[in-house]
Formats: sequence, C-alpha cells, structure tokens
Amino acid sequence: MHRLNAWFRRHPMVVDSAWALLLACFALLSTGNQSGWQEDVAYVLAGLVGGLMVFRRQHPDATTVAAVVLGIGQLVVRVNPGVESVGYLVFAYTGAAYGSVLTSRLALVAGLAAGPLTLLQFHEAGSSVDGGPQLVFFSVLMSTPFVLCWAWGRLTRVRRAYLTELEDRAARLERERGAQAKIAVAAERARIARELHDVVAHNVSVMIVQADGAAYVLDNSPQQAKEALGTIASTGRQALVEMRRLLGVLRTTDTTEEYVPQPGVAELPELLDQVRTAGLPVDFDSTGEVQELPRGVELTVYRIVQEALTNVRKHGGPDVRARVAVDFRDRELEVLIEDDGRGSTDDQLVVGGSDGPGHGLIGMRERVGMVSGALDIGPRPGGGFRIRAVLPLKTIK
Repeated sequence: MHRLNAWFRRHPMVVDSAWALLLACFALLSTGNQSGWQEDVAYVLAGLVGGLMVFRRQHPDATTVAAVVLGIGQLVVRVNPGVESVGYLVFAYTGAAYGSVLTSRLALVAGLAAGPLTLLQFHEAGSSVDGGPQLVFFSVLMSTPFVLCWAWGRLTRVRRAYLTELEDRAARLERERGAQAKIAVAAERARIARELHDVVAHNVSVMIVQADGAAYVLDNSPQQAKEALGTIASTGRQALVEMRRLLGVLRTTDTTEEYVPQPGVAELPELLDQVRTAGLPVDFDSTGEVQELPRGVELTVYRIVQEALTNVRKHGGPDVRARVAVDFRDRELEVLIEDDGRGSTDDQLVVGGSDGPGHGLIGMRERVGMVSGALDIGPRPGGGFRIRAVLPLKTIK
C-alpha cells in the first residue's frame, strides 16, 4: 500500500484523470434533466470540466481561470448546475493549493460569488426562495462548500510549504554535517601530522647525534659507543610507541584510550634527560604552584619544548647550551626556551636548512593558536634564539 501511494504521488495526472473520468461519466448520465440546446451545452461543459481536471496540477493558474470562465458562461446561458458543478469545487481547492496569489484570490472571490449568483438565477426563474434574509441564508449556504474547499487548499499549501522547509532544513543539516565531518577529518589529519613531525624530528635527531658520536668513539672508547647504541635503541623504541599511538587514532576513535597517554609537563624531565644524553646541556627551571592542566595545554607545552630543543641541536652550532623555564601563574602558563648558540637564519626558519623544509615553527603556532595562546619567536638579545609561549589556563571542573 505504501508503494502504491508513493507511485500515485509521483504520477498525479493518473489520479486526476481517474477522478475526471468518473465525474464526466456521472455528469453525462445526469444531463437528461436538460432540454434542447441546454442539454448539448451541459454535455460540452461536462467534457470541458473533466478535461481541465486532468491538467489542474500541471497548470493550476490556467485551469482555474478557465473553470471560472466556464462557470460564468454557464450562468450567462442559464444552464442549470449539474454533477459537473462538483468540478468547480475542485478548482476552488486547486487555485488555493497550487495557484499563484492572484489565482488563489480569484478562486476565493469566485467561490464567494457562486452561491449568490446561482441562487439569483433560480430566484429569477421562479424559485420558491423568498427575498430578504432567506435569500442571504441560502446564498451563504451555497457558497460555503466553495469557501471550505478553498480553505482546505490553503491548508494544503501551508502544509506542503512546511514539509518543503523541513526537507530543505534536513538537507542543509546533512550538508553541514558532512562539511563539519570533513573539517574534523582535516583537523585531525593536521594534528596527527604535527604529532608525527614532532615525534620523528625529535627522536631521529637524537638517533643521528648518537650514531655520529658512536662512530666517532667506536675505536677509542667502545664503552661510550655501546652506550650511544643503547640510547639509539631506546629512542627508536620510544618513537615506535608514539607512532603506534598516533596510527591507532587513524584506525579507530574507540580504542584511543588503549594507547600510551599523550605526554605533558610531567614528562619534561624525561625529555630533558634524553636531550642531555644526546649531548645538549639543558637547564630546567619551574616556578609557581604546579597546577593540573587541560590535556591540550599539556601536550602543547611538551611539543613546544621538544621542537625547540630539536631546533637547537640542528641550528645552535657547537658548544651550545639551552635553558627551559616553565612559570605557573594564576591564569596563564609561560614556557621559555632559549639558547646561547648562533641562532637560526631567516632561510632556516622558512625552509628548515639543509635537511629539507621545516614545519616545526608552523606546528608551534598552530598548537598555540588552538589553545588561544600567544607565541613569540626570534633572536635572543646577546646571541642565540628564544621561543616564548604564553598559554591561558582554564578552570578544570
């Protein structure tokens, strides 16, 4: 039954044709009460009204106007209303439901005038209806079906507009949901790209430094070479653990908690020990009362320090020394990383130096921007380079 109704809705002309044929048949059978040329006119009217009903939804304005003209012509030639007059009720509905504003108003005016004009014709022909209140009562009574059909058409139009609006809203929400999903996917990919860059850049840099040191002392100090190889192995394992965690995020969002938690401020001493092992002296200061930080801020602090120290090793030159300071304040957290090396040139800041394009500073700015912080990057007075990030702290409930 549902499929049948859906098919009828897709083919309205079939339904209209069936009703028009039924109305025409009854109208032709009931025209026997006419005489002479009026009977012939009644046959023609029945056929014309039925034909207009077939195309009423495809051409509501034209068919409604034509029906009004036929009704007026029927009154002019004094052909008594028959079964075909039911079709005029259909066009009162059609004009209100499918026609333009002018057509809808025309259908209403014609419906209101149908009762009085028809009754006036009967009254002039010797009807038993007296004048005065009785004439008014029967006029209103005869116009009521037309007005009710017109009101039904208006309700249909309003309901159809409401359903169309709901469909448009649903389609718009679906498009917005798809766009938001794409934005979320792009943001997640960008986040994972930053994570991979930080992990790979830091750990591979440590492994390269250790490998160079091991090759340098291999002949003269096998024990130091062995320690360097051990550092390379542990650094590589750490990199694999973090990369597995990041790739796990790509596989599914339901199993993220199964992987290693994201590093934060508490893991900074371990990171600095790793950097010191790689040959870069680093001083660490922490001031203020240590607070619990949002996970995004925790990860941002860790990655900024990690990337900054990686850049110091790459661009700081020989005998460079770095300093990391974390200052907990009431409403913000300041992270300062500076070194006394030769600093980075403009070319290195843009293209990353001789080892390819660099995305570390871009990633820093994106990370700080995501937590609504401020980042200051530039040469340090007296030589070297400085990175200062101020991150707002939000109350954790």
